[in-house]
Amino acid sequence: MFSWRPSVGNRESAVQERGFEGLQRGGWDLERKYWLALALFAGLGLLAWFTIGEGAVMVFGKPVEIRLVALLVIASFALRTVLARQADRIRHGGEKGGS
Repeated sequence: MFSWRPSVGNRESAVQERGFEGLQRGGWDLERKYWLALALFAGLGLLAWFTIGEGAVMVFGKPVEIRLVALLVIASFALRTVLARQADRIRHGGEKGGS
């Protein structure tokens, strides 16, 4: 009987080839996304600094500018991005050295 679907073996090899191509260019894409994310965090920090009014909140009994609180939150996300990139580099470096 005629079948219009490709065989399972052909389909799996096509998926593997596409996956391999994605891995080859994936490093460059991640590098570009990393720098873009850091630039966006910097832009968001600037926007927060210039748009949030001057005010203070009490933290442990001391007044702290509310702008600094917003910058601290944004900086924590930027730090998380940097640490995730370093962890990814360590993971991929370990795989290359072990194989």
